[in-house]
Amino acid sequence: MPRRREVPERPIIPDSKYNSKLVSKFVCSIMRDGKKSTADSILYKAFDIIEEKTGESPLKTFEKAVENVRPAVEVKSRRVGGSTYQVPTEIRHSRRTALAIRWIIDFARKRSEKNMANKLASEFLDASNERGASIKKKEDTHKMADANKAFAHFRW
Repeated sequence: MPRRREVPERPIIPDSKYNSKLVSKFVCSIMRDGKKSTADSILYKAFDIIEEKTGESPLKTFEKAVENVRPAVEVKSRRVGGSTYQVPTEIRHSRRTALAIRWIIDFARKRSEKNMANKLASEFLDASNERGASIKKKEDTHKMADANKAFAHFRW
């Protein structure tokens, strides 16, 4: 966090195929070593797989998956008088989306399927049906915040 001034938020250019800013953010998060066209093709192949399996719009499934994984609260460590407390705090909207995208990608990479497009498609389908590892991560985060509700008065 800068001390001198607020950092202006950079404008996000929507992707060319679906005209969605969320898809554009997701592509940038998948990307490794600056290979954006490869990340594009991976995500679009995952969308094709979703459309093939479900027969409905892959963009709606994708948005529903991200919406289901978005956490509402998280815990932050706060040191008070020599002891550290896990203080539950609400998350602003942009961080919620960033966490959801990160969790979906991380758990998709850990899946044991053939390629990244298949892994992503399966993770999207699981998340949109409210099951899978990324949903479990959200629920664990909420449980942790609920368990530490007593320390909410230490919020800064």
